[in-house]
Amino acid sequence: MTSFHIRKLALLLPAGISILSSCVIPDDTSRVAQEDATAAAARREMVGLSEADIRMCAGFPTATADVGPSGQIWTYQRTVQRGNLSIAVPTMAVGAIPAVGGTVNVAPGGYCNTQIRMLNGHVAEVAYAGDNNLPNSRDALCVSTVDACVAYARQHRYKTPAVSR
Repeated sequence: MTSFHIRKLALLLPAGISILSSCVIPDDTSRVAQEDATAAAARREMVGLSEADIRMCAGFPTATADVGPSGQIWTYQRTVQRGNLSIAVPTMAVGAIPAVGGTVNVAPGGYCNTQIRMLNGHVAEVAYAGDNNLPNSRDALCVSTVDACVAYARQHRYKTPAVSR
């Protein structure tokens, strides 16, 4: 490789790294992304389910906290490994041109804490916390905790009790 080609490569490499780094997901997507439809539905449709219903659809909570007259808060912690892309560019210096290189990480892993407030044995509120957004959807990493509960609520809410004769 001639020195001309090396200089040309050294000049084009930073441009390529800049383009790739623009693909990195921002930490806060709340202004550009809508809340995931299932996560939003869970905030409405899970309200009223009993403690037994929640254990049936979401399993047993990772942690619980007694908050006195406000009831209990059940937390479901989920760590999600997203498709991680890591690009490593070799470091190289050519003559007077400074060293160019490094790594770019796109979509590192995330986590969600789904918090369910129980009041008098029933769901009063559902909230989410954590690094749980995707580029175009807020709270999307929380869906794996609540999707079965949304389906459970829809299935059991519309059933009419059997009439005894």
